Amino acid sequence: MFIKKINLARYFNLDIYQTKVIILNFERFVAYRILKKDRKNFSRPIIKIAITAVALGVAIMLIATSIVTGFQNTVTEKVTGFSSHIRIVSYDNNKSWEIAPIDKDQEIYHKLKEDEGIRHIQRFGLKAGILKHNNQILGGVLKGAAKDYDWQFIQENLVKGQVLNWNDTAKSNGIIISDFHARKLKLDTGESILMYFIQDPPRYRKFKIKGIYNSGIEEMDKRFILSDIRHIQKLNDWNENQVAGYEIFLEDFNTLQDYTSQIYQNTSFDLKVENIKTMNPQIMDWLNMLNTNVVIILLLMLLVSAITMVSTLLIMILEKTKMIGIFKALGSKNKSIRKIFIYNALYIIGKGLILGNLIGLGLLVLQKVSGFITLDETTYYMPVVPVNLDILHIFMINIGTIFICLIFLILPSFLITRISPVNAIRFE
Repeated sequence: MFIKKINLARYFNLDIYQTKVIILNFERFVAYRILKKDRKNFSRPIIKIAITAVALGVAIMLIATSIVTGFQNTVTEKVTGFSSHIRIVSYDNNKSWEIAPIDKDQEIYHKLKEDEGIRHIQRFGLKAGILKHNNQILGGVLKGAAKDYDWQFIQENLVKGQVLNWNDTAKSNGIIISDFHARKLKLDTGESILMYFIQDPPRYRKFKIKGIYNSGIEEMDKRFILSDIRHIQKLNDWNENQVAGYEIFLEDFNTLQDYTSQIYQNTSFDLKVENIKTMNPQIMDWLNMLNTNVVIILLLMLLVSAITMVSTLLIMILEKTKMIGIFKALGSKNKSIRKIFIYNALYIIGKGLILGNLIGLGLLVLQKVSGFITLDETTYYMPVVPVNLDILHIFMINIGTIFICLIFLILPSFLITRISPVNAIRFE
């Protein structure tokens, strides 16, 4: 093999130092000469097209994955901000908002508070009613918040006013309504409003608007009004130790099914455990459907990149048929010649990956920082295009592109084995 490489070195008219280099790595050297030194190659524009195709494919895959996962995460956070990840309520067949009460200090409540995988657990109450202001009426669900209520989500989505705060002695008459209710009923913070409750006997309460929120999820904004849970306890004739149930927020959404099963196994038979997927199946199914779109985009982009690389490699092999014949005549093996073209392909893929990452990640970071691409919030639930920069996703897209392209390149590289040295040297 040493003698064969010396002969090939002479073919390139190399000096002693260059001969030593080619002996150490003949295939890389030839690949470099083909790509960098031979400016008259017919395949040079084809190589540029291949690099562009890989770069665009990687950029589109990065952008699609980041935006879709960002959209899923944002919508999930908004829905769980109201509904929580997991809910524990009384076990009954009642499908209305009038939930039977449970004791607020059950053993499961204190166990879950100590669990490191649970970010927060809070007590709540629910009561359906009708808002009335200036002869205009609108339905809603009064959600009672106890002292342990986490106001972070409402605070982040507050348009006007402030969150509720109260002392241990007197009920707070303040409520927080949605921007939807405020616009429909022409209300503002500081104003008072009546809320009627259909029960026997019918009751009503006069509340003062302390804040207005806008989550962007219209289904939720049309529904919830936040108040002191003691109003719901009084309206439902509950005692101070009774609540509608517990809302549980997890540290990691991926543990949802595990915690749902675990909590179910540790609760008594008279309690029902629900999670966000069973409480809001339409929204969650819709979000899961987006995964199909991402998979289709990834497959199409990988296929385009792979086919482009195969076409480029075939063109390069056909263009260098005479060179392949000479190498074979000088004693080079098929495996060694295949490596030359695989190195060329790796260069194209590598350069495409670098450009694709620069374009894709550059646009994503710009969107994340500036939010220059906006959305209609009533349709998409958010004012700007969301971005989720996940290191694992970025890594898998890059590795997957390299792997798929190389798999596709193996078969056309075997075309070299079918090239006859005699016919190749005569090839024009």
